[in-house]
Amino acid sequence: MTSNERVVVIGSGLAGVRLARRLGELGTPVTLIGEEEHPPYNRVLLAEVLAGRYRPEVIALPAPAELVRARVTGIDRDRRTVTCADGSEIAYGRLVLATGSNPVLPPLRGLFTADHELPEGVHAFRTLDDCLGLSAAVRPGVRAVVVGGGLLGVSAARALAVRGAQVVLAQQSERLMERQLDPAASALVRRHLEGLGVEVHTECRVRDVRCVGGAVRSVEMADGYALDAELVVLACGVHPRVSLAQAAGLDVAKGVVVDDELRTSDPYIHAVGDCVQHAGTVYGLATPALEQADALAALLAGDTAARYTGTRSLTRLTLTGPDSPFDLAAFGETEVLPGDDVVQLADATRGTYRKVVVRDDRLVGGVLVGELGTVGALARAWEGAEPLPSDGGPLLHLLTNDGGS
Repeated sequence: MTSNERVVVIGSGLAGVRLARRLGELGTPVTLIGEEEHPPYNRVLLAEVLAGRYRPEVIALPAPAELVRARVTGIDRDRRTVTCADGSEIAYGRLVLATGSNPVLPPLRGLFTADHELPEGVHAFRTLDDCLGLSAAVRPGVRAVVVGGGLLGVSAARALAVRGAQVVLAQQSERLMERQLDPAASALVRRHLEGLGVEVHTECRVRDVRCVGGAVRSVEMADGYALDAELVVLACGVHPRVSLAQAAGLDVAKGVVVDDELRTSDPYIHAVGDCVQHAGTVYGLATPALEQADALAALLAGDTAARYTGTRSLTRLTLTGPDSPFDLAAFGETEVLPGDDVVQLADATRGTYRKVVVRDDRLVGGVLVGELGTVGALARAWEGAEPLPSDGGPLLHLLTNDGGS
């Protein structure tokens, strides 16, 4: 690609902004298109805005110079242009899809009004507008039901509880954050939430949203039990936003399929971030999105050796409360297979828990809750995938040394 070919990036989230800024620093012309009215922001910190810890402007991202606020409605691959909702067209030399993801809205009876809108009091939790709507509605004593006990649901429930809401968290599976945490760590998360006054129900499926006058009044469980609700937060996960790519005829599976050059089935179109499926994996996390953006920026700026070969990502969550923060981290494979070696350290008094899984003399995963001084050193040992010494001494040192971050 020559330096005078303009790169157009659709999407002003973490990945799109990172890519545009990197390209600008490398002297490559770039136009960033974002459809939200707000300046670009760090979506990872929305729960902190909801909790009242940060004002919205604190989570703003440093936007590149050329930012167009528009909604892209189509891609003309032959002419190499994108069409916006206002009818305008923007030409590209290379196009990058950083369209992110949409919230999963569960198939609940009564979830949508006759106009296909969410009823008053029912909120997704994906955008800053979602967050501001919730912030305006929450008040001390308001009855809120959070549907979904993954990372997002736990964060939302904690934030609402900190704001004084009476919160019920309904999780369909048997434990909270089951994708990241083992049962012991999940139990500590539950204990922390319950300490904030959150009522946690696991193995509990919501089937019905009941409204009066267009506003939510209760949710009904699969067993017929009804919970009063003035607010309902849908935190049921996300799925890649791929409609533009599909309409343009690009190869799409769960996400927009890309190779190690983050190139789609069209050689002039790339993709990064939550919308991407690379080597069969859809990450939906911040770290892979940023690594993809960095790799693609280098490639588009002329580094022909630049490649993205995947991310070994670590999940980290800090739950701030009225007393002290509650930290957790999880990486790699935390489920134990036959033949694995496991090292676990737990301190019920301090509320700390540390577990690592070793397979074939290599650290393959871990879960840490509370006092995360060890997480940096453990993550480096995991990322390096080097054989561990057979006596296990250094591993125990990593687990017990609080200065490793």
